[in-house]
Amino acid sequence: MELIDGYDRVATDLRVSLTDRCNLRCQYCMPAEGLDWMPTEETLTDAELIRLIGIGVEILGVRDVRFTGGEPLLRRSLPAIIAATKALPSNPRTAMTSNGLGLKHTAVALAEAGLDRVNISLDTTDPDTFEKITRRNRLHDVIDGLAAAHEAGLTPVKVNAVLLRGINDTEAPDLLRWCLKHGYELRFIEQMPLDAQHGWTREAMVTADETLALLAEHFTLTGLDGRGSAPAEKFLVDGGPHTVGIIGSVTRPFCGDCNRVRLTADGQIRNCLFAREESDLRAALRGGASDDDIARRWAAAMMTKLPGHGIDDPNFLQPTRSMSAIGG
Repeated sequence: MELIDGYDRVATDLRVSLTDRCNLRCQYCMPAEGLDWMPTEETLTDAELIRLIGIGVEILGVRDVRFTGGEPLLRRSLPAIIAATKALPSNPRTAMTSNGLGLKHTAVALAEAGLDRVNISLDTTDPDTFEKITRRNRLHDVIDGLAAAHEAGLTPVKVNAVLLRGINDTEAPDLLRWCLKHGYELRFIEQMPLDAQHGWTREAMVTADETLALLAEHFTLTGLDGRGSAPAEKFLVDGGPHTVGIIGSVTRPFCGDCNRVRLTADGQIRNCLFAREESDLRAALRGGASDDDIARRWAAAMMTKLPGHGIDDPNFLQPTRSMSAIGG
């Protein structure tokens, strides 16, 4: 059985949100006061989570499992969840998207549990700008976390950056130089309409073209072919070997090659970051359904996936859930 949709795309990449909680308050994600977190009883238990991952991997052909949040490091059982995932007979590749705050203390344990690599969010290396964006004075913790991940072998260590107009949009070249110096792979991501405040506007978004133009003033960029289903367009920097990635989720959508599906922390299947509909697997799980029955429900849900995210549609409506409750 495969997770195939109505447009013959096959999902082999599962994004698993472990929690909707986060210890930063990034402007493009949530308000300063935070959000009402998901009640504990609605969140999947470790056993439920591991069972659904197992169904995805062993029955439905998932090959890559990425742990997200909120902030996945806030789930204390994360090493055990990773270990159980890696113990599956199919041995899926594992990754984590994190803000990196707690990684200094956990990188070794996560690597020993079987985590293969990490993506860390970092929009600036300037302490004042970092505090302005995240509303927290924690830049040093992220930098220490990146170094710990690299030392623990969670490589390639990738850095995800969002440029915000009037705040850090001129810092792209400096951030790239910093990442090249430390051996991290930088990827710039267009700001997406997934903030809890619903304050996103296309006019305020720094586009992929703008980012490339700014970088081209300082570096020679050579485009690489063969992106496949990967979200990032990759460019050699000054002839290589280092690269920089651009994820133009809004202006350069890659929906036609999408191979991702998402499982929220409360057991809902989302076929797209921007989906407004979900399919409930938690109810089936807690209602005594068999693994095969849950797999069939999941496969049926996949068939409802739309051809694209629809942001350019005049009738586009932002999802009711914000990024922290969906998982990246």
